[in-house]
Amino acid sequence: MTSRTVKLFADAANPEDLFQGQWQGRLSKLDAFKPYPDDRWNQGCTNAWRVWEEIVPLGCQGSYQRVRAYFREKRLSPGPVTAQPPSPQVVAGWILRRPEALTETEHLRLKTVLIHCPELDALTSHVRSFGQMLTERQGERLPQWLDAVRRDDLSGLHTLAAGIDRDREAVIAGLTLPWSSGVVERHVNRIKMLKHQMFGRAGFYLLRKRVLLYS
Repeated sequence: MTSRTVKLFADAANPEDLFQGQWQGRLSKLDAFKPYPDDRWNQGCTNAWRVWEEIVPLGCQGSYQRVRAYFREKRLSPGPVTAQPPSPQVVAGWILRRPEALTETEHLRLKTVLIHCPELDALTSHVRSFGQMLTERQGERLPQWLDAVRRDDLSGLHTLAAGIDRDREAVIAGLTLPWSSGVVERHVNRIKMLKHQMFGRAGFYLLRKRVLLYS
């Protein structure tokens, strides 16, 4: 043991002061996936082997020893850091966004939620399939989408499917053709805004003039 090592031990006020060097602060292969073991810990699962077996299929390349060490830290910590469950609004945002737009952590946390809720997993599949039809103008896929929705026990989507069926041809046209009523809706909203500004202050003739001037 060199004099430098002896001095390092003598000057250390606590054991953490001894952990110095090039490896300190380096990210491990488990860091990006820690929301999953945090969620499982909060659910009462403290078996590191089981959590490691569950997290490997999600893409984690960390070893079982790494997961066991992380759980050991949580057991010894006087106030272990636990992951807060995502709110319904946050989960809805993850589902409605394109999968490639999610960060790795968001993608992992969404997977954790879907694993524990098969109904939400099915809903996510239908929502993303409809989003693809909408953005890529694939209206011809609508009948197959409606059939797939009816096969799942999702009452909310069944109501939506029934409403679409009542005007199926128009919905298919809206999902296929490049034309949109957006310009008309913009003018209608502008006229409503002018009407609300003048409510109780002026009559039809002044409203007509303002509409024509803004056209």
